[in-house]
Amino acid sequence: MLQSSLLSVVAGVLAATSTVYALPQSNSGSGSGSGSGSSTACNNSPDLCSRSYNNITHMGAHGSSFLRDGNNGLAAAGNQNFNATDALDAGLRLLQAQVHKENNTLRLCHTSCGILDAGPLEDWLTKINVWMKANKNEVVTLLLVNSDDAKPDEFGQAINGSGIAELAYAPATQEPTSEWPTLKSMIDNSTRLVTFVTNIDASTQYPYLMPEFDYVFETAFEVPSLTGFNCTVDRPSKIKDGATAMASNYMGLVNHFKYQSLSDNSDLFIPDTENIDTVNSDGTSEDGQLGKHLQECRQEWGAVPNFVLVDFFEKGQVLAATDTMNGISDATGREEVSDESIGSTTDRQVGMVALTAFVAAAVLILTMDYESIATPESCYVDFCLLPIGTGTVSVAEDIAEVQKVLKASGLKYTLHSAGTTVAHFTAPGT
Repeated sequence: MLQSSLLSVVAGVLAATSTVYALPQSNSGSGSGSGSGSSTACNNSPDLCSRSYNNITHMGAHGSSFLRDGNNGLAAAGNQNFNATDALDAGLRLLQAQVHKENNTLRLCHTSCGILDAGPLEDWLTKINVWMKANKNEVVTLLLVNSDDAKPDEFGQAINGSGIAELAYAPATQEPTSEWPTLKSMIDNSTRLVTFVTNIDASTQYPYLMPEFDYVFETAFEVPSLTGFNCTVDRPSKIKDGATAMASNYMGLVNHFKYQSLSDNSDLFIPDTENIDTVNSDGTSEDGQLGKHLQECRQEWGAVPNFVLVDFFEKGQVLAATDTMNGISDATGREEVSDESIGSTTDRQVGMVALTAFVAAAVLILTMDYESIATPESCYVDFCLLPIGTGTVSVAEDIAEVQKVLKASGLKYTLHSAGTTVAHFTAPGT
């Protein structure tokens, strides 16, 4: 247990031999969308063409830009093995990403750009634009977590700069509505990119930037146990009941990804890889299964979930679960991605260098006025966890202080927060 006098931030300092970057996305855009398989299919199925956008379950990749890149060391913070265009090739049509502002540029960063940096938002969007131009029968949804409260014009500049703005859908109203167009009409009108952004106000200059919680509600995104998945509305706080929200034309998003403790008695949590086959299963009989979770939400809400986010989308049967919700059996044009290891218990320990003594000393000389520093109580094979924090600044600022010390040491390192959840603190954008 962490001492009660310590405040609620834990930095997992994992020293490795190289910095971790996201795998590069293909620029070819030669995916296997509906256009390459059948000119009459929309989002991989002819049956979906006549469906309105809000009457479909859209399967998505959680943290779609944060990858476990085996070529550059295992990034424990990573939520996916394959990049965004791979996900689109496979048949997913929702991409979630966390956005931070670094040096006046919007970048895809995990909690902090000093931890896991997948590059500029504009570059990522450019690659998605190339894919969409090559796959003309696909409606794609983006969910961008606006971690640093960037303004609409900042997002607009990145979207315009990528060229993808010409495909953007702008809603007719800035409130929940039942009047969503069909996929076919969105395709015919070249308005087949739907963009939701958190922590943003509606903009007349950039009407395609839709404040997420004006249209969508979500289930809880912090689930540490297989029995923890439910259909209770977690955000926004103004919505208390999923069935009532659905009846009021909100759309429902199911977060279905599980965290695991890094080791026994650890207070640091990372995406769960050991139970991924259960978590991503289309089964309906066991706790933790995706199929069961979606079925329960459909029953509780009186309608199918509109959006689903999963980790490691190639594991399990996430698209089979989606097809069940959509009532289709004729999916076409999906490309199977090759399987990769997503890390075992041993993998999480290999390559780590113990920095306990150095970090314990270094934290004491940080410029911030820390209330107390305890001797590490949670030590594992190759590293220890140090509780730090002021309670007066953001997590990113706390982590940045540790990063400064590590840089000054001359050591090569990778610093992960990995969706950390400690005490009553929640890492932003998880």
